[in-house]
Amino acid sequence: MADAATSTVEDRLKAHARALGFAHCGVASLSGDWRHGDDLRQFVDLGLHGEMGWMAETADRRAHPRNMWPEARSAIVLGLDYPPPENPLDALAHTNRGVISAYAQNLDYHDVIKPRLKSMARWLQGETGADVKVFVDTAPLMEKPLAMQAGLGWIGKQTVLISREGGAWTFLGVILTAADLSPDAPEADHCGGCSRCIDICPTAAIRAPYQLDARLCISYLTIEHKGPIAPALRAQMGNRIYGCDDCLAVCPWNKFAADAREMAFETRADLRDLDLAALSQLDDATFRALFRKSPVKRIGRDRFVRNVTIAIGNSQNADFAACLEARLHDAAPEVRAMAAWALHRIAPERAAALAPSILSSETDPDVRAEWGQAA
Repeated sequence: MADAATSTVEDRLKAHARALGFAHCGVASLSGDWRHGDDLRQFVDLGLHGEMGWMAETADRRAHPRNMWPEARSAIVLGLDYPPPENPLDALAHTNRGVISAYAQNLDYHDVIKPRLKSMARWLQGETGADVKVFVDTAPLMEKPLAMQAGLGWIGKQTVLISREGGAWTFLGVILTAADLSPDAPEADHCGGCSRCIDICPTAAIRAPYQLDARLCISYLTIEHKGPIAPALRAQMGNRIYGCDDCLAVCPWNKFAADAREMAFETRADLRDLDLAALSQLDDATFRALFRKSPVKRIGRDRFVRNVTIAIGNSQNADFAACLEARLHDAAPEVRAMAAWALHRIAPERAAALAPSILSSETDPDVRAEWGQAA
């Protein structure tokens, strides 16, 4: 192995990344064309981004990494893997329990990756003298195309980055630098004829290979979408209350992922076995306490309990009726609306009996619509 006097800055960069615990590190050049901006514009023009208005608002800035920072010449893309200890699909059979996406079952990955990225950026600036900027999924920058260009992996048919070493379970961070570094070779697509991710999607959100309709995606519905969820999609959500891992979990490349993960990403026991009845009773304070330092806190109590209420409706367990009746008087109209739907689903006679009194006092149109169906 070359010593520090003879090694390249790129070699030292990757050694330093390993020392900081990163599983992946690659360099992409920011010169030349960037076709991914056109892909994003088409996605937005078709309305596939749903309520994520920020994607349309920042489309021009996202069109090329140098639109973010014209002086940037190279991107260093780094990754941490989070392979779940168990197959996430197994939890879907336990319909009385809520399922949270594997990435959100412990610390918020932003808080884990960003300090390391900053340390890496300081080191790089010291080595090259060039300015740097750090990004972790919070700026108008397309990390997955950059990761593909940097040789970390390829974008699979479910539009998630897949790598030979980490499968479909990798968090990304990016450092842009004014230094002109030697790029790594882009990774080729290795999906081949496989269509497992397309076939398993509960809502057919993957319209075609590499084409996702976010408006149908359960991750989008449970995290980004506000208000009630369309009736045709509720049953397909099952007991997923935050995110969905189906298209990631079936990827055959996961079998090559190392069975190792950051301690920060070890699954919290209290987030692996979630009782729907208890979750339905969360108020804002108890919600924040339970999901402190977790990505789940970002959606807020009302949206989360809305998801829990739908999961209860999908349980087909009439023992949850009392939980739903308590939510009929929730302060959040989206919770009241989904409680009406869920009660009609698991205890239709009770829903029909309550409908007249609720309809006489309820003013929110979405809630009234759900009770109108139950009457």
